Amino acid sequence: MPRPILASISISALQHNLAVAKKHAAGAKAWAVVKANAYGHGLRRAMQAFAEADGLALVEVDYAVQLREWGWRKPILLLEGFFDASDLPLLVQHDIQFAVHCKEQIAMLEAGPREAQYDVHLKMNSGMNRLGFKPDAYRAAYEQLKAMPSVRSITMMTHFANADDAGNPDLPFAEQIKRFNDATAGLSGQRSVCNSAGDLLHEEFAFDWVRPGVMLYGATPGGGSAQDFGLKPAMTLESRIIGIQHIVAGDAVGYGSRFVADKRMTIGVVACGYADGYPRHAPNGTPVVVDGVRTVTVGRVSMDMLVVDLSHVPDSGVGSKVMLWGADLSIDEVAFAAGTIGYELMCALAARVAVKETA
Repeated sequence: MPRPILASISISALQHNLAVAKKHAAGAKAWAVVKANAYGHGLRRAMQAFAEADGLALVEVDYAVQLREWGWRKPILLLEGFFDASDLPLLVQHDIQFAVHCKEQIAMLEAGPREAQYDVHLKMNSGMNRLGFKPDAYRAAYEQLKAMPSVRSITMMTHFANADDAGNPDLPFAEQIKRFNDATAGLSGQRSVCNSAGDLLHEEFAFDWVRPGVMLYGATPGGGSAQDFGLKPAMTLESRIIGIQHIVAGDAVGYGSRFVADKRMTIGVVACGYADGYPRHAPNGTPVVVDGVRTVTVGRVSMDMLVVDLSHVPDSGVGSKVMLWGADLSIDEVAFAAGTIGYELMCALAARVAVKETA
């Protein structure tokens, strides 16, 4: 039989979460963000689940083309734009929209074929300091694009650093909104500013388009738990116990002997490790569920295995079911215990893990 680790992806949960995003952004259209293989959930699967989205957004040019080849006919947006002038004919051929975030991209557009038609999303760096034009340079970039016969439309966009932490003293949410509104005042075109946290917490700024990402997959972008927002987990990662050890006070567990028992214990070895996508840095005490009972990890996560405390699960044994995250254990809770975010755990799901699609 195959190794007993399985990721289950719920199509109905993906559909439900998109409906939540659209409900919060009533009146706006929604780009369903499907970058990084739909946050580890499978690009083709996400395309089918997000049939009610108004468009799909990602960063990979080849996967954008793949979406067209699979039959997606609604808009597609490249959030990082194009990477070389040689990309442009392909984007025109497949009617793919793209972000423009630097003067080098504008120069490539100016040098390109005048008969081409592009729908561009002009990105503002309103304080995130990743991609985009600073507010004082934004209007000039807009006018430069507007003067090109090849530019059919310009959508104005930015990205929030702290939509889940509006009062952040280093970059308040209100300051980013002010910078965006001031720099775009009087400019024609649609606007797109809200990510998942913006969609859930700042509905008044949904504007014309929202760009929900992690919320679609049932994890929180911050500002509350996924359950608080009515989101459903789309991914469940499960395995089984493949071995049992009985240890006494003073016995150590795993590489580096990071856990040392202070009493008699029964521990179970689970067929899941960092090569499957489970975080190696997860500490002692990271929550897991064994046969429906919550317990914790002990010892360092290794490549193919991790160890759990079975002291309070007396009826468990080899073959017992283990939920690493899912309906009974939030991926956000596991991520928090490991000092990371749910996004990373989703995206880290390894190719060797079998995936089952559920309704």
